[in-house]
Amino acid sequence: MAPTNSQDWRRRAAGPALLLAGLIVATSLLPLHGWLVGLLPLAEDFIRAYPVAGVSAFVAYAAASAMLAFVSSALVVPVGVYVWGKAISLLLLLLGWVLGGMCTYTLGRFFGRPLVEAIATTATFQRYVRRFPHGPPFGLVVLFQLALPSEVPGYVLGLTRYDPRKFVAAVMLAELPYAAGAIYLGESFVERNIGALAGVGVAVVALSAFTAALLHRRLRAGRAEARDTGSQ
Repeated sequence: MAPTNSQDWRRRAAGPALLLAGLIVATSLLPLHGWLVGLLPLAEDFIRAYPVAGVSAFVAYAAASAMLAFVSSALVVPVGVYVWGKAISLLLLLLGWVLGGMCTYTLGRFFGRPLVEAIATTATFQRYVRRFPHGPPFGLVVLFQLALPSEVPGYVLGLTRYDPRKFVAAVMLAELPYAAGAIYLGESFVERNIGALAGVGVAVVALSAFTAALLHRRLRAGRAEARDTGSQ
């Protein structure tokens, strides 16, 4: 039986909520926070000594986080904010996420279902391949990117051969608010600003939950309309 709309938005919000809880705990525990922040100058020394390698590693890790569910950008964002500041870190994070999205799209489009099912979460992937329409409007694709973990839409839209230029535009639009949220979370963590950390984190969780619920309402409405048209 397919999950209910309530289950959908709860599952989508669970990941960001758990990450937020972990960040708040790490920020609240002064010895742990001090130890973690104490590692940042070491990372800065390496990046200053090897700037190209540092930027490449940051972007590559961000790309991996957009392709694999078990990789989180939260581990490297504080480093970026500490070394480069918010603006450059935002651009590098967004670049990595877009590159990761392009990789998932390419895998789905050119290597097909068997490879994608070996990489992606099989149940989630199969579910959206069945439910997501072919040739969807651009607005629905942006909503799809906003509502789902970043690795899922790329694989699905690549497999269904969605226009690659529109796909990249949708990824950039959808990932921008999450990238901005991640940067402010990283800054709040470095500065040990628990209030800002909680506020930004709650906003990110709320966006995830809201867009997931909205996506599934849109998909159900589309299926109902298709059934009504077919029965006429």
